[in-house]
Amino acid sequence: MVKYLKTLAASGVLATVGLAGAAHAAYPDKPIRLVVGFPAGGASDVAARAIAAKMGALLGQAIIIENKAGAASNIGSDYVAKAAPDGYTVLFGTISLAVNPSLYPKLSYDPLRDLAPVAQVASTPFLLVVNPNTPYHSVADLIAAAKKPSDKPIYFASAGNGSGAHLFAELFNSQAGIKMQHVPYRGAAPAMSDVLGGQVPLTFDNIVTTLPLVKGGKLRALAVTTKTRSRAAPDVPTVAEAGVPGYDATAWFGLFAPAGTPAAVIQKLSATAAQATQAPEVRAALEAVGCDPMGTSPKEFDAFFRSEVRKWAKVVDEAHVHVD
Repeated sequence: MVKYLKTLAASGVLATVGLAGAAHAAYPDKPIRLVVGFPAGGASDVAARAIAAKMGALLGQAIIIENKAGAASNIGSDYVAKAAPDGYTVLFGTISLAVNPSLYPKLSYDPLRDLAPVAQVASTPFLLVVNPNTPYHSVADLIAAAKKPSDKPIYFASAGNGSGAHLFAELFNSQAGIKMQHVPYRGAAPAMSDVLGGQVPLTFDNIVTTLPLVKGGKLRALAVTTKTRSRAAPDVPTVAEAGVPGYDATAWFGLFAPAGTPAAVIQKLSATAAQATQAPEVRAALEAVGCDPMGTSPKEFDAFFRSEVRKWAKVVDEAHVHVD
């Protein structure tokens, strides 16, 4: 009898271990929430929905998009940072996540401490564009004009203080050794409107927004901001090629989980994201909003994200960028 009970006990232990392993292997066993910190319909929302649909199919569970817009994506980021670290609440993060710690020193969360990078899923170049009536036909022309002694600076438009356009231009200022004057607007649309109208000569803006205007002759593209040329505009040189060595600025999208999420869960999400971004329908959807599909490991994305935080902190500090 004792031997029989010991056998049952051993079997029970093994069964428990087996059930625990099965439960772990079953992730996910319920829908996953993918939080987007911007309104529905924007580039980040479109990209998130395309990736979520394919990831959900691959994982066998629905991935539900939740738009928690506001405060430059800080509302959504804070929500995920404080969520249970179980893999069922994930953030669709953007470059804002790397910039916001420098712009908002009193954040209620710390992206480096409270969020775990899962995978970078896409990158998006900006174009440096000018009104066609300006005398600037190249980056070299622009830099030469900016370096000439003059009482009137060269102005650039942006979607507002701390926006991508603002910071990309300030990085350009720093690395080119010039000082163009910032003109902030309340959004990208009014900024672009004044560049098109000739009130401000230039701006940096997302390639999706600017490329149709370039092809229509309404803007002139001087350079693309990424370190390699864009497949969408292969004839446009990079800023680095055009005369500012080392310049590299990209908008990007990536998945983040709450810190403390099990490594196996993060790895599964990362591998699934990489697989999803290679699907033809996802690639097409991402490229339609100007994204170059990617699929990095958690380790690679963590290193990239930390480098982005450092880079933009330096730009914000040196340019004395402040938000209202």
